[in-house]
Amino acid sequence: MEERKMGIGVGIILCKDNQVLLGLRHSDPQVADSDMHLEGTWTLPSGKVKFGESFEQAGIRKVKEECNLDVHSLHVISVQNDMNEFAHYATIGLLADSFSGTIVPIQTQELIRFEWFPLNSLPENLCFPSQKILEAYQSHQFYLPEKKKEC
Repeated sequence: MEERKMGIGVGIILCKDNQVLLGLRHSDPQVADSDMHLEGTWTLPSGKVKFGESFEQAGIRKVKEECNLDVHSLHVISVQNDMNEFAHYATIGLLADSFSGTIVPIQTQELIRFEWFPLNSLPENLCFPSQKILEAYQSHQFYLPEKKKEC
């Protein structure tokens, strides 16, 4: 039996005028290319951290790859334990302090469009790792532990 390993990922909050940028993942699982099978959901710009890359470098790279924006400064705001039946990630939440450029989905068809959403009116089909990062950001908490299950 193959041993499964935990991965490291980043999710980047880009805020403008009290709105956050989200991308809609393709509904086809093959095109959406998500280890956690998050196809058809809205997500923060996000992705895996490569070997030798800092969290910040990964965040800058993923924002550029996914929506063509240039992040000038960002910092770590949270860490989350994201797990489902398909994959397990430690997800580092990053907040972009400044960014520039024009949003253009590039490189892949994983994300089919980007939209700005008010922080108090996020879409219902927000993927759970992005939702946890945004909840931590809004509540000023670094880590949101898993909810305990009732007996």
